[in-house]
Amino acid sequence: MPEITSLFVTRLYRSALNDLAKKKVNYDELRSSCDAIAEDDDAGQEWCEANGYPGYTSYASLDDLPWRFPIFGDLEKALDKHVAAFCDDLGFDLQGKKLKCNSLWINILPEGGTHASHIHPHSVISGTTYVAMPEGTSALKLEDPRLPMMMMAPVVRKNAGQELQRFVYVQPKVGDVLLWESWLRHEVPMNMAEDERISVSFNYGWA
Repeated sequence: MPEITSLFVTRLYRSALNDLAKKKVNYDELRSSCDAIAEDDDAGQEWCEANGYPGYTSYASLDDLPWRFPIFGDLEKALDKHVAAFCDDLGFDLQGKKLKCNSLWINILPEGGTHASHIHPHSVISGTTYVAMPEGTSALKLEDPRLPMMMMAPVVRKNAGQELQRFVYVQPKVGDVLLWESWLRHEVPMNMAEDERISVSFNYGWA
């Protein structure tokens, strides 16, 4: 009988954020904070308008949310624990160091909003925690990193296993955290829900 093994596996980490949080994060409070920050962040709103970004992101305007707002400080401490667990799963030899959060930002996508396919350079682990996920809103779309090299490969059957698909869609819940290696290309398809899709994304680098 032939032996078939999987090589060079791409890992995706998923958990409820508060499962590892020493101080639990109240997601209702987190949502209120995201809304209030978006309303007051004139620089961020101007950047979004100038760059054609649908909705709002604090990515280009606020780089110190954990310092400014205690709830984001609590969020970062909880994320630290999940990132450490993921690094252990990945078998990383961090040589006695820890990955540190080097950016954390709010995303608010209205109906019709999208976030095009991208990667996160200059970081090791990236991820998102989900603050508002109305019924019918976008899943996270992940792309097989080998796709540009497949050349003449046939299309994969729809009933093939998830690990064999070229694209995988993950539908998180409020309170979930997803982590992946920062080179993994991903996107947020169009938000088809009438209500806003709210999340907080982040990058961790090796200091």
